[in-house]
Amino acid sequence: MERIHSSTAVYMLASRKYGTIYIGVTGELVRRISEHRAGIRSRFTSTYNVTRLVWYEHFEGIVEAIAREKQLKKYKRAWKINLIERDNPEWEDLFPSLV
Repeated sequence: MERIHSSTAVYMLASRKYGTIYIGVTGELVRRISEHRAGIRSRFTSTYNVTRLVWYEHFEGIVEAIAREKQLKKYKRAWKINLIERDNPEWEDLFPSLV
């Protein structure tokens, strides 16, 4: 995964390895993940403590990113887990590598 500070991205957060998964899209990845970590602007991630950035994908534009987000949300849970583990088998928090 490439190092990005502000771009259009689709991302997955997890509460822990094999825990609750959240999928989102943003034009400012670092800011949005910071909000999740602070427990603001997302009742779901705040309620279930879903703050670990485990996967993200960069896009040139928001239209493509939203299409990918919708596609991922339709995936079965096992497919999402496989996608995460392809690049991040230990489900490490990738956020520190962004900042």
